[in-house]
Amino acid sequence: MANLNPSHTTKQLMAGYCGIIFGGFGVHKFILGYSPEGFIMLVISVVGGTFTYGFTFLIMQLVGLIEGMIYLNKSHEEFVDTYFVNKQGWF
Repeated sequence: MANLNPSHTTKQLMAGYCGIIFGGFGVHKFILGYSPEGFIMLVISVVGGTFTYGFTFLIMQLVGLIEGMIYLNKSHEEFVDTYFVNKQGWF
């Protein structure tokens, strides 16, 4: 069982909502402290979207939407165990 912290609840909600709204830019990854993963999503969205007329941005937005829904549908204990204790970066 993970050490439950009130800030984890805030991060769960913020990461979930930002994943749904700003998922294509990887904002939800930065909120959880996964900077390399967030930077990868940002670069794929911006650079790839420039060369593919926004197609890769739509794919990253879909990934962010799915991850945001996963974050919001997990129980608080499961969320903390998965993303803060076990450090699972993707999905």
